[in-house]
Amino acid sequence: MLRDGGGLSDEGTELLLKQLDGVTRTLLDVRTAAEALGKVVDAATQVIPGADLASITLRASDGSFSSPVETDPVATELDGAQYRDGRGPCVDTARPDGPGYAESGDLRAEPRWPGFAAEAVRLGYHCVLATELLPSEGGVSGALNVYSRETGALTADDRHVALLLATHASLALAHAHAAEVADLRQAQLRRAVDSRDVIGQAKGILMTRRGISADEAFALLRRTSQDLNVKLVDLARTLADRHDQLDRR
Repeated sequence: MLRDGGGLSDEGTELLLKQLDGVTRTLLDVRTAAEALGKVVDAATQVIPGADLASITLRASDGSFSSPVETDPVATELDGAQYRDGRGPCVDTARPDGPGYAESGDLRAEPRWPGFAAEAVRLGYHCVLATELLPSEGGVSGALNVYSRETGALTADDRHVALLLATHASLALAHAHAAEVADLRQAQLRRAVDSRDVIGQAKGILMTRRGISADEAFALLRRTSQDLNVKLVDLARTLADRHDQLDRR
């Protein structure tokens, strides 16, 4: 996206408006909240130039958190680090009394969320923006989360775009029935288990082949997925499914 002096140029603004119009039209065709939220996170990585990952955090009325949709399992890991710690931009923003947004341009020097910041940097992400979702019926609140590998990659313009996308997500949740929202949370748990299993298989293959540790195997998977611009779980699944073919070469 074209920027001029830190903000969008006229050409960049026109392109952004076209992209957002396309997102809006696409959302008109969806039938479920899960579909809508999935399209919102996909759109975030398309229309926010610095966005490498995106996810949605939901906070239930009992105070528990979940990430029903994400663009890559690494985003779920980043969210989960905050849920476990009880501190972080998506946790703060998803709380009903939280801020409209929370951000950090450099997680290497972030004192507010030391646990999350350390984990994000370990995974190779240095910039974050979380934007509040409007509370829906049943006491569900949440946040749209955007992660970037580059420091200072998310700008004030990006905050405005994230707010528009968060509004779309909020509308989808507002029209969803309580049972559908509960299904979203259960689907996230099943998907998280499946992702962990296949990533674990891929790590085991790399550990055996390369004689490396589990952490080194995961780092190799993550780095390769970034280099190839392929989702980590898709790369892991390919390796797990086809490792016997590779052995025959």
